[in-house]
Amino acid sequence: MRLRQLRKEKNLSQLKLAIDLNMNQNTISRYETGEREAGYLELIAIADYFQVSIDYLLERSDDRTFK
Repeated sequence: MRLRQLRKEKNLSQLKLAIDLNMNQNTISRYETGEREAGYLELIAIADYFQVSIDYLLERSDDRTFK
């Protein structure tokens, strides 16, 4: 998942992102390291937050836009 890349592009800490998404910082860390996979509700929230498609977030496409 491109979560770390997107977070760093916005100069966000894991804690700030977790607060904004109403998640735990450990959850964000585990998503970034691949220890844990986000469910569909979390994927939607993350994609909406960064204004990218879920396919882009999951590295299925290099196109960031929604279709």
